[in-house]
Amino acid sequence: MERLLVLVRHGQSEWNKKNLFTGWKDVDLTEKGVAEAITAGKSLNDLKLRFDIAFTSDLIRAQRTLDLMLKELDQSGLDIVRDQALNERDYGDLTGLNKDGARKKWGDEQVHIWRRSFDVPPPGGESLKDTADRVLPYYRAHILPRVLNGERVLVSAHGNSLRALIMDLEGLSGEEILKRELATGVPIIYRLAEDGGIASKEDLAVLAATAP
Repeated sequence: MERLLVLVRHGQSEWNKKNLFTGWKDVDLTEKGVAEAITAGKSLNDLKLRFDIAFTSDLIRAQRTLDLMLKELDQSGLDIVRDQALNERDYGDLTGLNKDGARKKWGDEQVHIWRRSFDVPPPGGESLKDTADRVLPYYRAHILPRVLNGERVLVSAHGNSLRALIMDLEGLSGEEILKRELATGVPIIYRLAEDGGIASKEDLAVLAATAP
């Protein structure tokens, strides 16, 4: 039984490019983001991976990334589950602000706390802990059982919703997961053991960086 789970952060979005806090704002991919999603699909195809079901968020950048990957896999008709439980962290009052502008308004230290502490949310928004509190129950109820049943599952989501999943999968602390950077449009391939732990992991970003 394969128990395959592949996580992919969406390709570069229009607001990623502009260095803006995006959160739940529904912005599309840039041309670079489209290319990243296509490359992710090609990488999975090169590994001859196929999927039984896919999950994504309620936001277009993750959905479009998924659609582009599935096209490369010749699996455009795959069953897709979309749910806002997998949405990016809600940045509240920071949404739409340039990150440098936010530092000028609130100060470097305060913005750093909002961005890099586990349980301190920005005004009107979510901390990473808050994000995990909605992502992980959904993962355990809807995604993990499918994987453990032997289905091959592809998840296209966001930097912080995926951090929450990875924290749970890899048994990381809040501080440890905050140090984990996730490249846009690069698959992370897990094969799980019977108990839901990790049997193997391939991070295609790491493999690409260490290739001769």
